[in-house]
Amino acid sequence: MSRVRVEIENHIAAVTLTRADKRNALDPEMAEAIVAAGLALCESDIRAVVLSGEGQAFCAGLDVASFAKFAAADPEGLVMPRTHGNTNIFQEVAMVWRRVPVPVIAALHGAVYGAGFQLALGADIRIAQPDARLAVMEMKWGLVPDMGGMALLPGLTRSDVIRLLTYTARPVGAGQALDWGLVTEIADDPLAAAHDLAAEIVGKSPSAIRAAKRLIGLAESGASEGDILMAESREQADLIGKPHQMEQIAANLAGRAPVFKGKA
Repeated sequence: MSRVRVEIENHIAAVTLTRADKRNALDPEMAEAIVAAGLALCESDIRAVVLSGEGQAFCAGLDVASFAKFAAADPEGLVMPRTHGNTNIFQEVAMVWRRVPVPVIAALHGAVYGAGFQLALGADIRIAQPDARLAVMEMKWGLVPDMGGMALLPGLTRSDVIRLLTYTARPVGAGQALDWGLVTEIADDPLAAAHDLAAEIVGKSPSAIRAAKRLIGLAESGASEGDILMAESREQADLIGKPHQMEQIAANLAGRAPVFKGKA
């Protein structure tokens, strides 16, 4: 059974979780499929990604049927090996989207729980339907968030919010999530809004967009002020006068849409 569908059109990769009958609950096969999709897109010439889920929910969390398999496994062997650089396979479900070199926009609806919430945190931008519910669900099962949440949440919200969500496993609505910085905006049709935003991004210089994502990632990594300032200068020097920048300028002056050629 397919777990993930990837469709590329107009430089936008639509990545869709396709396990609608299980509310896109994450099992080992889906984890592998999500990571494989992200890694493949790292090597492509796309310019934006829209991440969404079919059916009634974005992703309702870990597939409960997987718990028995996990319980029977050696926990050290299951989660401790670093299979993808500095992550294990489950952490890479979220972190791979930070490695994808272009903006990733998550369209959220229904349940965005546990594994699904951490997957969404890996996106650059999160657009939520008003009825979406988000939760750090692991404490419900006597566990801690272990799919990148602790690496990503501190960059988005306050410590007391992280603690409240983690200690209680309490779902929160999209409005509260917006106030806490967990989602970027709310839209009645988040998938359409995500595609509109992706199309807007595609209209910008692909080289500059990739450079901007690299810079933001470095700035958020705890790098020194000097390293960040030097990276700003390096990225800018690599953009000035190059074909994508010159086309952006020409299009602005001519009042037309830019046509970018070649890879970023």
